[in-house]
Amino acid sequence: MIHPNTAFLQVLSGIDRRNRASRFHHRKELQEIRRQNFSSKSAGGKIQAFGLSASWVAALVLAIFAVGSPLRAQAPPQQSAVRIDLNQAIHLALAHNHILKATETLVPQDQAQEITAGLRPNPQFVYDDLFVPIVPSQFTGTNLSNITEFDVGASYTIERGHKRQARMRAARDQTTVQRSLVGDTERGLIYNVAQQFINVLFAQSTLAFAKQDLSSFQNTVNLSAEQYQAGQISEGDFLKIKLQLLQFQTDVSSAQVALVQAKASLRQLLGYDAVPENYEVIGDLAYAPLRLNLQDLQARALQLRPDLSAAKQGVTAAQSQYDLARANGKRDVTTSLYYTHVTGINSASFIFNMEIPIFDRNQGEIARTHYAITQAQEQQAAASDQVMTDVRNAYEGMRTNDEVVKLYQSGYLKEAQDSRDISQYAYRRGAASLLDFLDAERSYRATQLAYLQALANYMDSVEQVREAVGTRNLQ
Repeated sequence: MIHPNTAFLQVLSGIDRRNRASRFHHRKELQEIRRQNFSSKSAGGKIQAFGLSASWVAALVLAIFAVGSPLRAQAPPQQSAVRIDLNQAIHLALAHNHILKATETLVPQDQAQEITAGLRPNPQFVYDDLFVPIVPSQFTGTNLSNITEFDVGASYTIERGHKRQARMRAARDQTTVQRSLVGDTERGLIYNVAQQFINVLFAQSTLAFAKQDLSSFQNTVNLSAEQYQAGQISEGDFLKIKLQLLQFQTDVSSAQVALVQAKASLRQLLGYDAVPENYEVIGDLAYAPLRLNLQDLQARALQLRPDLSAAKQGVTAAQSQYDLARANGKRDVTTSLYYTHVTGINSASFIFNMEIPIFDRNQGEIARTHYAITQAQEQQAAASDQVMTDVRNAYEGMRTNDEVVKLYQSGYLKEAQDSRDISQYAYRRGAASLLDFLDAERSYRATQLAYLQALANYMDSVEQVREAVGTRNLQ
């Protein structure tokens, strides 16, 4: 296979040979022209010289394209941007969000505590050898049998009061609470992703509106420039309109920055390794009315909210800790079995050892865990009240934002656009003042932006209701 550079040199070498032959042929033609007509000699030479240069350039361009086309064919195809919708964003966050993944490790940590809680005490091995002769002459079998004393034995602690079962039950209850807390972390993450996703949609809509408004006002500026050149408007009015264009350009720049920042914040929630930098979101700011009942939402929230479940399970865990404290008040028994050799006699020993619980019966820990049960019950009641309040606030916020969106859709949007269009039409024909036109333009922009914000607020309030209830399915 010939290297592209070698092919390029071969092409140029062939071109050079052809051009040398062409130059020789042209020189002979020029000599013949000089003999026939001296007046046309210079013109003919110029024509032929120009023809020679054109052939050089044409051949060189063809050679470059011939050699460069394989290189262009080898260029890798450009990858299309990754596009995600809200559901995909939530799934990506649940799979890649580092804070959630760090929180999820608390469950296996508690499960490891369950293993620790289920461990039994280790037995102890005892060996001692006394009165061993150190003088070599005394190190005889008789002396070792009659003088040396040694003991071999083992001991084991028997737990009383079902301590092991109480420890395991308390550890399992704590793991259950931790699972619910992880679920509550997921609930908060889902809402944050949905909220930031709506912020991206709002930034996209704002940018699209700003570009559209800039294009429309640019047409007005161009028309005003024509009117100024024709003497139909004053220079002062034209400069005012031209300066107003700066505001539209600034709006576009601000919207672009807001979009970049919103996408960066969303990418942080999804995980930087989950989506590329140039990802895009799919969706629009849209009004989708919901018919919901407050009492039904509150009843479902009391069943589904993971933080309330964690509070309920916390009462069970507190009871388990109280049972463990009571079990720890029971004193364990240590049993020992020894084999002893003393002065030629072999014997066995059985020993039982138990602490007499006269003073310390774990009274303080029992009292503390008993009060902890009351604390957990109050926390459960507080969590239940918080759930009811969250649902009520989210529901009322959704109703208010729903009414605001309906107000804009009832006619204010069309009235603002009609007012702007009428003022623009009248101003271009000299029937309205510049102040009236600019005021109508500002009112139209403010109304449109406020409507976009109302849509974003409504969508966010729906997400708040979902978070307050603890599920994305509200129907």
